[in-house]
Amino acid sequence: MNSLIEKEKKLNSALTKLKNLNLKSLDIKNNIDDLSSQKNQLEIEKQELEKKYKILAEDYDILSKKLDDFQAQEKIEKKKHSEFSEKIDELNQETDILLDEIDKWQT
Repeated sequence: MNSLIEKEKKLNSALTKLKNLNLKSLDIKNNIDDLSSQKNQLEIEKQELEKKYKILAEDYDILSKKLDDFQAQEKIEKKKHSEFSEKIDELNQETDILLDEIDKWQT
């Protein structure tokens, strides 16, 4: 009889462990499913962010090139302005010399 009671206790204990194991497995399975869903969502978001980054990087490259072009053009314009100012100064000096010469001839 003791042996039957012990076997029954062991059987009940094993059944309890199995029930607990199944519940834990369901919790683990649910956790895994939740994590898998989150992983998929994060992968989608990552892909979207990578696309946006790529577009921004391309825009940055285009804008940087335009800025370089504008700066080069500005440098050319400044050089032209400087040369023009020098020519005006030269003409002013020649005009002054000519006026002095005219004054000498008139006196």
